Amino acid sequence: MPQAAAPIAFGLLGLQATGSARAGAAMVLAMTAAQIAGAVPLSRGGRHLEAVRYLRGLLALRAVALLGIAGAVLLAAPFVVLLVLSAAAGVVNGAAYGLVRTLLNDVVVPARLPRALGIAATANEVAFATAPLLAAIVGARSPVAALLVVAAIGAAPVVLLSPRRLAVGTTVSEEASDPTEPTAAPERRPSRAVLPWLFCALAGSSAVACVEVGAVSLALAEGLDPAGAFVFALTLCVGSVLGGVVVSVLNRRLPVRAVVVLLLATAVASALVATSWHLAVVLLGAFGVGFCLPFLSTAYSLRVEDATPPAGRAEAFALLRTASSLGVVLVSGLIALAGLTAALRTAPVLLLAAVLLVALPRAGPGVR
Repeated sequence: MPQAAAPIAFGLLGLQATGSARAGAAMVLAMTAAQIAGAVPLSRGGRHLEAVRYLRGLLALRAVALLGIAGAVLLAAPFVVLLVLSAAAGVVNGAAYGLVRTLLNDVVVPARLPRALGIAATANEVAFATAPLLAAIVGARSPVAALLVVAAIGAAPVVLLSPRRLAVGTTVSEEASDPTEPTAAPERRPSRAVLPWLFCALAGSSAVACVEVGAVSLALAEGLDPAGAFVFALTLCVGSVLGGVVVSVLNRRLPVRAVVVLLLATAVASALVATSWHLAVVLLGAFGVGFCLPFLSTAYSLRVEDATPPAGRAEAFALLRTASSLGVVLVSGLIALAGLTAALRTAPVLLLAAVLLVALPRAGPGVR
């Protein structure tokens, strides 16, 4: 929820603090850059700790940082303070995602994992649909109040999650093995076969970020009130929810050809957003980007899992989230430094590059 609400919540806070929507994009950039920096170190740092307790600690840290942002705005602190606190709120996100995705393997049999990932994607997109709307509605009255609500919801897992006996990076089979038997040290590093999928995740997230991070700027460009930014994010998330439902019903692994087609469709949809011909065309493009997202994210997750030993999956999934975050960083940076148009032109190019990378017969072992 905090990540989903951040683009609009930070955009409105940036307008209040500095008078510019670009300030919000800079806060999202700081949050996401910190996520990239902290994903692998925090994943590795929790290998020998109980997984859920470690996850709860990470999420509590994020909640404190978000509350700090609200306090800093109320105290009219310098904008650099908001950037630092935004980074503190984001540093845990990559490792937290890796932990959640790894724990999913403990409660779902492999044959139903595509369906479980589809359901998870649907639930995730429901959050990404409701969070911007919540941030826009509450933020229209008070951006600070919107951030407080989002922080409270984001802290709910700290209370709701029950500790598990597995440590980060272990599996049920590893835990049940006889400790007196000599065993080789488990392999923890992901193979090179994950690299094409990491780039695909980066390219896809850049298209999503153009709509979500650029929502306030898109609203202004289309002549809407800044609070109308939720329309773009909501349209994208409605498409994602519908796509997630289809993924859940199918419960199948996508072949590479289907991934290529979906990447091409996402590139076309992203180009529609970039044209700005008409509000309806932009919304159609946002819907298309969202609809393809659950199919692609499920495919990436399953292929990264296939290419990674069990002991290294938390780190691998953190890398997958980091790759997605790089797309957000790129788009946020372009919006903050060069404007929305530059970001909208970049996303389709990255998606076409991803198509070539996946479609090439020599893309690397394990890609097909």
